[in-house]
Amino acid sequence: MTVPKAETEAVDRRSLHERIAADLRDDIMSGELTPGSSLPSTAQLKERFDASNATVQKALRLLKEESLVVGRAGASVTVREHRRRTVRLAALMTPGSPDEPYRWLTEAARHGTHARSVLRDVAEVRPPADVRSALGLPVDGTALLRSQLLMIDDEPAELVDCYYPVGIARGTALAERRRIKGGAPALPTELGHPPRRSVDRVSARIPTQEQYQALRLTSSTPVLRTLRVVHGDEGGPVEVTVMVKAGHLYELRYEFDVE
Repeated sequence: MTVPKAETEAVDRRSLHERIAADLRDDIMSGELTPGSSLPSTAQLKERFDASNATVQKALRLLKEESLVVGRAGASVTVREHRRRTVRLAALMTPGSPDEPYRWLTEAARHGTHARSVLRDVAEVRPPADVRSALGLPVDGTALLRSQLLMIDDEPAELVDCYYPVGIARGTALAERRRIKGGAPALPTELGHPPRRSVDRVSARIPTQEQYQALRLTSSTPVLRTLRVVHGDEGGPVEVTVMVKAGHLYELRYEFDVE
């Protein structure tokens, strides 16, 4: 028995310009449309998507607002240079030494971009539920939060909230409202809690209001949220980090040795 298509596929209820933008966004993210290349002409897009000129222009405007493409009157719309960035997670795992820059900044420099971090907050707080669980805290438990916004070429790139057990962080440089050379993850090693194992959980989510504003997003495209739990010598957590970046601008790269 053949199952009717309507019973096996959900109806895409997005407006047509959102669907057009989604397909073009996928072409850009997959490399079908490379940085610097021109998008198909308006006439070609109208034919491809059976859409009006106004609808195509609305879709292109959405991609421009997302900083994926650039265009001006009388010229073709082109894919913006260096928009999709690949994050090599393994390269960020080993904390830098106190006399080295933060690993994230070093990795960004490898791609010819200027990166910097903005310290947003340092405080003892009640963490989100998944962070409390990772740290083994009770419902009303607290941890030391160091929150920062990472910038690339003066554009927000990633929100990073690092949580530390108060027994490790209280009274140390981690609790001081200042930047730490080499990045805060270098401090636990100095304090006798070197990282031995790290576990990442990555999910795609619709951005919260705070994330939307801090990352200067312009649409509700998903963000990539990484929950990283770093374990020390005794197996207990020494750091839990929540990293949030725009899902349409990044991809995560994992490398494994297969034996």
